[in-house]
Amino acid sequence: MLYTIGVVGDSATLDDTAGLSQTVKAQLRLRELIVGGELKPGQRIAELALVERLGVSRTPVRAALVRLREEGLLEALPGGGFVVKDFGEDDIHDAIELRGTLEGLAARLAAERGASPVLVAEARECLDGIDDLLAAPELDEAAFGAYVEWNGRWHDLLAEMARSDLILRQLERVKALPFASPNGFVHVGAGHPRSRDALLVAQAQHRAVIDAIVRREGARAEALMREHARLAQQNLRDALQSHRTLQRIPGASLIRRRAGR
Repeated sequence: MLYTIGVVGDSATLDDTAGLSQTVKAQLRLRELIVGGELKPGQRIAELALVERLGVSRTPVRAALVRLREEGLLEALPGGGFVVKDFGEDDIHDAIELRGTLEGLAARLAAERGASPVLVAEARECLDGIDDLLAAPELDEAAFGAYVEWNGRWHDLLAEMARSDLILRQLERVKALPFASPNGFVHVGAGHPRSRDALLVAQAQHRAVIDAIVRREGARAEALMREHARLAQQNLRDALQSHRTLQRIPGASLIRRRAGR
């Protein structure tokens, strides 16, 4: 899975840039340890152990811990320090709903403000790429991987169309959670006989959203985008029915399942 990290401002010195790169390194590696399940929910993070494990100094490790707390993967302890956070099913549903709300707002603003023709053309190129993938009667793992790339790019372009730095930043934050990203549950369908059908529905919604934006139909674009995000809600419900399927989800070890499942 691809993640985005803030870039260095124009006023940053070379020393600042070097320091940030170490923080980014620590942040990415620590996120991998959490999402990959090597650090378990409820486990206290030992700062000194991370310094040795990640091969960076204490300052970047501390900065990475703070950033991952802001992303929601860590929780600050009252007496200091951090623990890995877990997420209930309601938390995940809320995160997906929040993403849908923000992407719906982005789609409406794009329609009302007028989306850049260049961004619209790029978005349609992504959809053409997805069409080529879905032309096959069955999808293998490689096809799902390619879909993830095209789909992620399409969602990024949609956010850019709104021409709002505020919305862009908030979407980056909510999408940083593995199961709240547009691709969080795509691999749930890999190997399922109806997986291609689900992606065809998503693709039809992709096309409809872009058409609504181009036609300056803001309310329709917003409603379509919010409905589109709810496909992930269904994928979550499907995943929770099967332990094997659930393990396909990045960050599955962080999900706190309800008793009886």
